[in-house]
Amino acid sequence: MATTNGHTNGAPKSAEEIAKAAKKAFEASQLVTTEQRNEVLESIRKALLESKDKVFEANKLDLEAAEKEVQAGRLSQQLLKRLDLTKGSKFDDMLQGISDVAALPDPTGQVTYATKLDEEMDLYRVTCPIGVLLVIFESRPEVVVNITALAIKSGNAAILKGGKESLHTASLLTSIIQSALSTSPLAPAFIQSVQTRQEISALLEQDRYIDLVIPRGSNALVRSIQQASRIAVMGHADGLCAVYLDDSADETKAVRVVVDAKCDYPSACNSAETLLVHESLLTTVWPKVALALMEKGVQLRCDATSLAGLRSSQEVSSSKLSSSLIREVAPEDYDTEFLDLVLAVKTVSSLPEAVQHINGHSSHHTDAIVTEDAANGATFCRAVDSAGTFINASTRFADGFRFGLGTEVGISTGRTHARGPVGLEGLVIYKYMIRSADGQGSVAGEFGTGKKPFLHQQMQGITRLPF
Repeated sequence: MATTNGHTNGAPKSAEEIAKAAKKAFEASQLVTTEQRNEVLESIRKALLESKDKVFEANKLDLEAAEKEVQAGRLSQQLLKRLDLTKGSKFDDMLQGISDVAALPDPTGQVTYATKLDEEMDLYRVTCPIGVLLVIFESRPEVVVNITALAIKSGNAAILKGGKESLHTASLLTSIIQSALSTSPLAPAFIQSVQTRQEISALLEQDRYIDLVIPRGSNALVRSIQQASRIAVMGHADGLCAVYLDDSADETKAVRVVVDAKCDYPSACNSAETLLVHESLLTTVWPKVALALMEKGVQLRCDATSLAGLRSSQEVSSSKLSSSLIREVAPEDYDTEFLDLVLAVKTVSSLPEAVQHINGHSSHHTDAIVTEDAANGATFCRAVDSAGTFINASTRFADGFRFGLGTEVGISTGRTHARGPVGLEGLVIYKYMIRSADGQGSVAGEFGTGKKPFLHQQMQGITRLPF
């Protein structure tokens, strides 16, 4: 019987057994072809579509329980919204994501470096899966399917842990996926899910079998995992994004970009939390931007200078919204991920000052500049130390689907291996392969000073292994 949440035939499985099964499934999958993986994804998509009504029934149970938690003040309204899989086109988009991932090029088996060490000996650097992923996320049940698609396409086994609020939906989705895997070249244990924090705590100790932990959720969640495990962790602890209005900023662009960055989805990690305004815009562009934000219900927490700029504006001071939505900023606001219709505002006198503030306060996720000065835009993109730096574009574009990655496993603000939205390419590492055609076999002792020299001739145009 397939393992969905650490149980087989009703018997609980230990964390070591779960992790060991995932590693075994991963090792057994190494000769599964690209075509076979794509066929598996299609079978999963079809199985999910056929089970749509059952998925909605499970999701309804989670929503009903979550509503009670919201009423009791134990769950935020934002998490409740993320939980709903029946709203709009979310279910269809989830299925489309599987097809999109299947259509992407295989990220494994790609030769990224090839050189001839000797006339009869070639060296290749080849992309390969990382191994077993432990993915921990909150609320959104469709993440189960998103991660499954990326894991299968990239050849990585995955153990999934969703929030307790999505228990029924996530468990059913995993069960459907494993049923599809049971008739495929991949073992059902290739995708597993667990349910409790205790299981996660134990899995975080399984560094012998689990290769990478990917947490998706609050900064508290990510930080706690980073501190609790010897396993490598890929993720971001905060989504503290900023938009800077340069002195040459166009008013229309400024309004459109800032409003979208803050209001399109305030609880997303790529929404803007800080607005930096050049001092030359305080009586021109800034009041227009402020009014547009307030019309969307955004509370503006302003420093003294930007506050004075608003009070000197007749249009702003006469607005009925100004008294309730404008307040003085506190120093800690520039280090706060509000995830709500709240924006910290600061006046700066130059581009270097804006860059300095962002590098000192941002979470290095995504930051944007609104400018008509091409040189300033280029300087901003190079000087700001973040995973994403945008010119005249909303920070909300920092997303795997919008980047054309099919979907994403998460967003990384780290400085090794993968950064920004992590799609298929972020889920592969590489190995080195040597092939010798020497009739006697190649031995290292024959090479070196005073012996046979290495050729080190790079071979061009090789993207796939010739064997």
